[in-house]
Amino acid sequence: MIIVGGPASNGIDEKLSEMLNVKLVKAEHKIFPDGESYIRIPESVRGEEVVIVQSTYYPQDKHLMELLLMIEAVKNLGASKIISIIPYLAYARQDRRFKDGEALSLKIVLNLIYESGSDELITVEPHKPDAVISYFKGNVKIVDPTPALAREIKKEVENPFVLAPDRGALERAERLAKEINSPYSHIEKERDRTTGEVRIKEAPHLDLHGKDVVLIDDIISTGGTLAQASQLSYNLGARKVIAAATHVLLVNDAYDKLTRAGIKSIIGTNTIKVENKNVKIADISDLIAVKL
Repeated sequence: MIIVGGPASNGIDEKLSEMLNVKLVKAEHKIFPDGESYIRIPESVRGEEVVIVQSTYYPQDKHLMELLLMIEAVKNLGASKIISIIPYLAYARQDRRFKDGEALSLKIVLNLIYESGSDELITVEPHKPDAVISYFKGNVKIVDPTPALAREIKKEVENPFVLAPDRGALERAERLAKEINSPYSHIEKERDRTTGEVRIKEAPHLDLHGKDVVLIDDIISTGGTLAQASQLSYNLGARKVIAAATHVLLVNDAYDKLTRAGIKSIIGTNTIKVENKNVKIADISDLIAVKL
C-alpha cells in the first residue's frame, strides 16, 4: 500500500502513513496562469494498492478537480487498486431534487470519481450516507466521527444534554449521547425551500435547566439553525451551550452569529481546514485508518 497525499489532505495523509507504517507520496501540484489545475505523481505506484487522500472543502471545485486528476494519474501509472479517502465530500447535500429542474450534484460528483478510476470511497459522515452508497458504483465505507468528537466534548461539559437541531439529526444525537453517557432529544425546524430560511419551533416538552447542552450536527455552514437552537436552549434553562459538528465550514459571519447566540465552544474535526483558531479540532485520522 502507498498513500498519495493531495493538496487538500489537511495532514491526514501524513498521520495515516505514520499510523499504518506505509509509504507516503506527496502529489506535485500548481495552478497554471489561466487558473487550471496541474497534478503530477512523482513516484512509481505500479502494481500497488494506492490510497489517495484529498478532502473537497472550499474551494470545492478546485479540490475536486485535483482529486480527479490524481485518480487518473495513479490509474495511468498502473496502480492495482485505488481507494479515495475524501474526508469532506463536497456537494453531498444536493442528494435529491428538491425542485424540478435541479441538478443532482452528488450523483454526478460520485460518477466522476468512479469513472476516473477510483475502486473504493471512504468518507466521513456525509449528509446522507445511504445516498452516497447508492450513487457510487464502487465500494463505500462511511467513517463515524462520534468517538473523536466525544473525546473533545467531554472536556467541555459536566452535566451534558445532547440536542439535535432537527429530527433528521436525532440518530446522530443518540450516537453521541451513548459516547458521553447523556440524555438526548431533538427540536423541530421548518425550512423555506425557496429562500432557505430556517425557523426553529418552540419545545415546551424539553427541560434543560442546569444542563450543558451539546448541539450536534453534521455541518455548521451559516450557523443560523444552531444559533436559533442555542437561544431556545437558554430559554429552556440551559446553563451552557456548545456546538459540535463533523464539518465546521463557518461561512461568512457564522462564528460571530454563534457566539452572539451564547454558544461557548465550537468543536469540529480535521475533515476540513478550519481557519478560526477558536474552534477546537478533533482528529479523526485513527477512525479512518481502521477502514483501510
